[in-house]
Amino acid sequence: MNVPEVSSRTQEVANRLVELCREGRNVEAIDELYHDNVVSCEMDNWPGGPKQIEGIKQVVEKNEQWMDSVAEMHSGKISDPVVAGNHFTIKMDYDVTFKEQGRRKMEELGVYQVDQSGKIVKEQFFYDV
Repeated sequence: MNVPEVSSRTQEVANRLVELCREGRNVEAIDELYHDNVVSCEMDNWPGGPKQIEGIKQVVEKNEQWMDSVAEMHSGKISDPVVAGNHFTIKMDYDVTFKEQGRRKMEELGVYQVDQSGKIVKEQFFYDV
């Protein structure tokens, strides 16, 4: 497989992830686009549990826990993806009131790796806490 084919497949996955997340269909995005053995990595100072988890079930649970911690989502914006080979990145901006932490504005970068089957096999997040 050459690089343009990889980039094209990665672009399709990236566009679909952005589309579903912009619609608030995050769990559907995970079910559709993620590999069963996906690895998810957070920053060292992430307050929400283990820094790294593996498996689609655990990623869904982490997403649901985050959503359960939100009292009110004031705004959210997800950038268009930037693709390089079998990786892509998106920027997420949120204005959120958390049940336990109060209101916060957040900027986050998500970097994703797509395998040859067109499934996301790794996600890693970068942000200030």
